[in-house]
Amino acid sequence: MENAEVKKYTELIRTCMLFRGMTEERLSDALSLLQAEVRSYRKGDFLHHAGEPLKKFGFVLSGAVQAMTDDPDGNRMIMANVIPGGTFGESLCYLEIPDSPTYIRASEAAEILWLSLAVLYGEPAPQAALARDLRRRFTAMLAERALMMNQRIQVLSGMTIRDKLTTFFTHAANRAGSRSFTISMTREDLSSYIGANRSAMCRELSRMRDDGLIDYRGNRFRIIKFEKNS
Repeated sequence: MENAEVKKYTELIRTCMLFRGMTEERLSDALSLLQAEVRSYRKGDFLHHAGEPLKKFGFVLSGAVQAMTDDPDGNRMIMANVIPGGTFGESLCYLEIPDSPTYIRASEAAEILWLSLAVLYGEPAPQAALARDLRRRFTAMLAERALMMNQRIQVLSGMTIRDKLTTFFTHAANRAGSRSFTISMTREDLSSYIGANRSAMCRELSRMRDDGLIDYRGNRFRIIKFEKNS
């Protein structure tokens, strides 16, 4: 990875748990150890196809990507929507799953920092102290991912579309640290993510606005109030 690319994204890269708090020199060593490389994708490009092993996991530098799978009826299910500063494919890469049903697509033009775990778990790993530190950080990343999946389960377990949307918006507001936030999903993507029919979800969004619970314009949302039992 060239120095110009590192400098361009240094602040964003340091938000990743793998690199948080690292000096410029240590960050450079870590990226080298992880065989980092940056690749660019157009909107709609596939970064990974189902049924293939994922040899590297990704960190989104710009744009957005979606990790998806299909249900038994062939309907698309969005497992994760990843924006700059987020990672994807860590578990697939670590477990070396040869025939994963997950496929990954750029939902916007995107730049991705690809990272390999192969050297970290080699015997013996070069730069042993740094490798140990990165393995510890990677384990923490997997734990954080598990918490995020728990949030997804909370969304999907909602009894009604309003319940699902309320939970989704609550998580989005918590991540943004504000009642006002922007989501990087189309209405179709959002309906797929929460497991609801698109038309029914759009009607419920309108009802929630009419009921004074939320306001929105495009992908910018604001929570006005949520009932305690929502």
